[in-house]
Amino acid sequence: MKLSRQICLFALLLAAASASAQKTDSPATPQMPPNIPMYTPADLASKVPAPKPEDVKSLDAIMHAAYDSISGPAGPRDWNRFRSLFLPQARFTQIGEGADGAKFVISWNVDEFVRDAGFIFAKDPFYENALVNKPESYGGMTQVLSSYESKRTPDGKPFDRGVNSFQLLNDGKRWWIVSIFWDSERADNPLPAKLQNKK
Repeated sequence: MKLSRQICLFALLLAAASASAQKTDSPATPQMPPNIPMYTPADLASKVPAPKPEDVKSLDAIMHAAYDSISGPAGPRDWNRFRSLFLPQARFTQIGEGADGAKFVISWNVDEFVRDAGFIFAKDPFYENALVNKPESYGGMTQVLSSYESKRTPDGKPFDRGVNSFQLLNDGKRWWIVSIFWDSERADNPLPAKLQNKK
């Protein structure tokens, strides 16, 4: 009886050692499926119009360029400049609330956003600027919570305020915007104190 227990214990120890060895021998990262696109900075640069160097040289610069490129009187915008700021696969997502209180979500790729924003800007002047930018970074990722105000003239009264969540990266040569996600201010959704302009 004691011998059987010793044999069982030995078998369990062997099994545990084997499992430990298998874990040690397994790769540190999972194997990726074939044909997943991986881009170098040169690959990305070849897919968008050449940026103005001053637009992408720093986090502050690309944030300013994003707002500046969509602002202006009624009429066309420099969409090449706009496209040069974003990854080719960038997303634009708006969450909002309808008159009935129901939530809605709108999501665009770059071409869709240019199409729809261009339709609006062709008819109406639109100026947007940041109030407060709050960046946080980890490794190659940066997120910026950017409160904004939208106006019909550069010095006019805002007709809309809200918060843009920018996701950005630096590829070692320049800054890129990965996505923008936003919601507007409402009576039940005021700007947080830390994102209100302190002028």
